[in-house]
Amino acid sequence: MQRWLADVLGDAVNYMRSGGDPYEIVAYRGFANDRRALVHGRVLESPNIGPATAGDSLWRNLVNTLKRVESDPVPGARVLVAAGGHEREVVADNEGFFREWMDLPPMPPSGLPWREVELRLIAPLRPGQPDVRATARLRVPEESATFGVISDIDDTVIQSRIANFLQAVRTVMLGNSRTRLPFPGVAALYEALQRGGDGKRHNPIFYVSSSPWNIYDVIADFMEVQLIPLGPILLRDWDINLSALSSNRLRTHKEPLIREILDLYPSLPFVLIGDNSQQDPEIYRSILDRYPGRILAIYIRNVDNHPERSASLKALADEVLATGSTLVLADDSYAAAVHAADHGWITRESVPSVLEEEQADEGESGTKADVPGVPEETPAPTVVVE
Repeated sequence: MQRWLADVLGDAVNYMRSGGDPYEIVAYRGFANDRRALVHGRVLESPNIGPATAGDSLWRNLVNTLKRVESDPVPGARVLVAAGGHEREVVADNEGFFREWMDLPPMPPSGLPWREVELRLIAPLRPGQPDVRATARLRVPEESATFGVISDIDDTVIQSRIANFLQAVRTVMLGNSRTRLPFPGVAALYEALQRGGDGKRHNPIFYVSSSPWNIYDVIADFMEVQLIPLGPILLRDWDINLSALSSNRLRTHKEPLIREILDLYPSLPFVLIGDNSQQDPEIYRSILDRYPGRILAIYIRNVDNHPERSASLKALADEVLATGSTLVLADDSYAAAVHAADHGWITRESVPSVLEEEQADEGESGTKADVPGVPEETPAPTVVVE
């Protein structure tokens, strides 16, 4: 508490001396092909949030979360984007967000999964503040990629308890990137999917979520800490009202983002991964109609074991089967890994590593420190319709 108070007082002194918090550009990971790129980010007054640690108190985590919620955007900020000797100016909206599809200069294939563009704030500028710069990373799938993965985040990659509003709020407000928990085995499963059926690929993974951009840094740091394969993270503007998680709002947010990815890579098939606590199965089902033959399989993590939900998903799975795809309602990462190996999307040698990491994440093997997770629930059987 004393350390936190000293930090706050120090920030206040610096604020008064400088005439305000310095501006910063938060560059989000985008994606591109050999011609076009999505460059996006946000211009803010710095919230002065230090690196998270596993030992941070609940109070410190709460204060940092409130800083993210009460972020001070820079409306109408002008940002110069530089790529391959070409420059373009973009203008942020009233919340400081900029999101621009840009034509890229032709460049020879580098064989690298990421391409970088430089960002510089043109206006406004604080008197005496050095240049405000950032580097945006763009995921560029290699020609050797055999498929892509589009994954939800909450209750698919990271334990969030979205189905229980109070538990979800507590998890987000009082946790940080070092205390949040992955779903057991998810890092090994996604690594196997990234490496593909022969273990030599670098298949791209995209993360699409209804979480707010305000916690982008938490999610990005969490993935690095947990060794989950990196990819573009696509979130949404903060929206606090009773309809924020409604079926229609979720669909109108996620579907356009997924279509942008599929449209940019028309020759690449995809695996879609989500959970059954929200609308992922229904959203993915609608994607099948728009992109016939493009979806190899739909993996749905079973986090809602209510009988009526299971019945509706069984009916949905039959519809998915009729389109020529497969829906797997899996209780754990291992079940999904076995199915993927049977279809040649990951190597059989990678399946045991998914089980080993699953046991480690659950605290069964003793290789990872015990941490408080979600309450244990009775597992439901895996359902495969193909």
